[in-house]
Amino acid sequence: MAIESPPYFHPEQAAAAVDAGVHVYLAKPAAVDAPGCCSIAASGRQATGKKRVFLVDFQTRTNVFYREALARIHRGELGEIVFAEAFYHADCPFEEHYELLTAKPNDPEAKLRAWGLDRALSGDMITEQDIHALDVASWVMDSAPLSAVGTGGIKARPKIGSCWDHFVVQYAYPGGVGIQFSGRQFKGHGTAEGIKNRVFGSKGVLETTYGGQVLIRGEHFYRGGDTAAIYKEGAEANIAEFHRSIREGDFRNPTVEPSVMSNLVTVLGRKAAIEGRAVTWAEIEKDEDRLLPDLKGLKD
Repeated sequence: MAIESPPYFHPEQAAAAVDAGVHVYLAKPAAVDAPGCCSIAASGRQATGKKRVFLVDFQTRTNVFYREALARIHRGELGEIVFAEAFYHADCPFEEHYELLTAKPNDPEAKLRAWGLDRALSGDMITEQDIHALDVASWVMDSAPLSAVGTGGIKARPKIGSCWDHFVVQYAYPGGVGIQFSGRQFKGHGTAEGIKNRVFGSKGVLETTYGGQVLIRGEHFYRGGDTAAIYKEGAEANIAEFHRSIREGDFRNPTVEPSVMSNLVTVLGRKAAIEGRAVTWAEIEKDEDRLLPDLKGLKD
């Protein structure tokens, strides 16, 4: 079963699919809140127990240049990690729905069609879109952050829906490592766009661009290469891996745990920014706050 619906529905749909005994191919993000992430993790474990495949589709983690660069970092070729940067800067991909949501702001069908502008349905931009940049950061660190502080709001695009148009978050990781993240969904007027990460180590620097170059500068230079076709190639690789796992009876389902981790990293940053305070990972692990869309009156 392929689940490509608004992220709010993913946990319930995935759980139902696993209960029904089918294999699951799930789009990112896996969920919009911490309880949803816990549900996805449980469904992944249940799928393994029932000998079913459960794959979460992140294109970046299939790319040969990203994989090699990250393997080198985890071997220590970057030295001690000092700090890192991650950003996802882009126009709003849901601009086509502005007119609909402006005309019918309380209409449940309009909200569902414009789900990317609804925080409960999408998880807000930091979860629905920015997870790509934060997933790379999480991959690099290979551990959960300790805490986060942040800010954000909606200032540069029309105040339509419930999502913000920017987030700025500082994550604190073990060992005194800080990761600075920023994301925007409004016009940049010619400034840098895209999904970019930089990791500064005592022996070198990793630079990655989704759809661009991946390389390591420094003592252990790695030329890497261009990832211009990463979206298409990544999707094809994940579909092929899904089919291979089914054919060969490989039910380890290794994409679930890191996908849930990255998803929770976005929830941590969102909560810190919205509540205007430092939020710890321990809080997020126990967080029971749920995002619930208002779709009252929606017809079948």
